[in-house]
Amino acid sequence: MSQFGPEYVRAIAPYQAGKPISEVAREFGLDEANIVKLASNENPFGVPESAKQAMAQAAAELGRYPDANGFELKAALARRYDVPADWITLGNGSNDILEIAAHAFVQKGQSVVYAQYAFAVYALATQGVGARGIVVPAKDYGHDLDAMAAAIDADTKLVFIANPNNPTGTFIAAAEIEAFLAKVPSNVVVVLDEAYNEYLEQKDQFESTQWVRKFPNLIVSRTFSKAYGLAGLRVGFAIAQPAVTDLMNRIRQPFNVNSLAQAAAIAALNDKDFLQKGFENNRAGYAQLTAAFDELKLEYVPSHGNFVLVKVGDDEGAGARVNLALLKQGVIVRPVGAYGLPQWLRISIGLPEENARFVEALKQALA
Repeated sequence: MSQFGPEYVRAIAPYQAGKPISEVAREFGLDEANIVKLASNENPFGVPESAKQAMAQAAAELGRYPDANGFELKAALARRYDVPADWITLGNGSNDILEIAAHAFVQKGQSVVYAQYAFAVYALATQGVGARGIVVPAKDYGHDLDAMAAAIDADTKLVFIANPNNPTGTFIAAAEIEAFLAKVPSNVVVVLDEAYNEYLEQKDQFESTQWVRKFPNLIVSRTFSKAYGLAGLRVGFAIAQPAVTDLMNRIRQPFNVNSLAQAAAIAALNDKDFLQKGFENNRAGYAQLTAAFDELKLEYVPSHGNFVLVKVGDDEGAGARVNLALLKQGVIVRPVGAYGLPQWLRISIGLPEENARFVEALKQALA
């Protein structure tokens, strides 16, 4: 075993990303053009045209460093969310925001609270600072906020909540979250990770950024990787009161969001037509997939994101077996055995024809 680095770093199992199309093509001898990827919760419409045009204009300045403070992007976000610009921290994707929060607020040996079946990066960020993860058992595959509040220890410095949750798609109503925030000790920072917020139906929508005014220990985290179609550019942001934002910006790398990403994000933020098209496709695709799961008599978790978690067998090897059978047919989905869900697969919602291709491949895989 390597003797380099602290033991808590050596104990980390690296994050396993969804397989790229090129890798599957090489591995199974398939044509890239015929492969469908429904593995990483990406936007099936890709980058909005407005963002492409903004990047083309910004390309002329690529010989210079990006604006380290992201003035224009922060100004656009401040207008959109009705908060002062100095309440915003920019991230290289929201993943960066989660890591920054752990480094800014947690010391080695202290504890971090998060839910079973919650986003894998919460555990990685916790381990990366040598902290102790307090994993609270899930309730119906989602967060049990009462149990999470009870689990906060004397040395807890950070709580992660994903809403909607990845990979299960569960959702917590506004009143429950506000009641939870009121219970959390004021010296414990809460990260409310809302990567899939834009996919919520109108009845579930609430502007959590306004809670930041009420709770000085709250960080709301958002991303441009999902609904805005900018996953490859890596842009995320956090909204929090200045005392929290100041500490996060001391940890943040100075040029963590590049020039093209900043320009694209400003354009995408104001592209309401693109967001609406993505929302409508997502609702239709969810109905398409869940109708197929009902027909196949497969259990699934009702989802509020752009993906569905489905159980593909009763034995421990079901997820891996069906996943391999799908890969051989050129369909990439996400196995979730690393989350303790070896019988399940997470399926990102694609275009109608991509969803249909997956359903046919799944029927063959299960046959």
